[in-house]
Amino acid sequence: MGRMILNNALRTIVNAERRGKATVELQPISTVMSSFLKIMKNRGYIKDFQVFDPHRVGKITVQLQGRVNDCRALTYRQDVKAKDIEEYKMQKLPTRQWGYVVITTPEGVLDHEEAVKRNVGGQVLGYFH
Repeated sequence: MGRMILNNALRTIVNAERRGKATVELQPISTVMSSFLKIMKNRGYIKDFQVFDPHRVGKITVQLQGRVNDCRALTYRQDVKAKDIEEYKMQKLPTRQWGYVVITTPEGVLDHEEAVKRNVGGQVLGYFH
C-alpha cells in the first residue's frame, strides 16, 4: 500500500514536469515520500517542497525545476546488498552519467552513492533521472 502511494506521487511529478507545471500537490503523503523528495532536492532535481499537516491526511507542495525525466517507485520488494548496488544501478538507469537509485537502509533512506559510501544495503524504493 505504501509503495503504491509513493509510486502515484512520483508519477504525478513526472506528468507535471512533462506538462511544464511549476508546482504540484501530492496527496496522500508518507514519511518515506518526504525522505525520497529530500534526496531529490539535495541532488538538484526539484527546487523545494513543503509538507502541510503531516499528522492528518496532509499534502506536499513540490516546486519543480524541469530536470526530472523519469521517476518510479518499485511496487515489489527488491533487496540489494552493498556490493551489488552498482550493478543494480547499471541495470535500472538509462545512462551512467546521471540518475539515482533510492534505497531504504537501516541508516535511513539513502541514494545509491551514499549507501555505497557507508557500505550498507537495503530495499530499493525507486529511482529517478
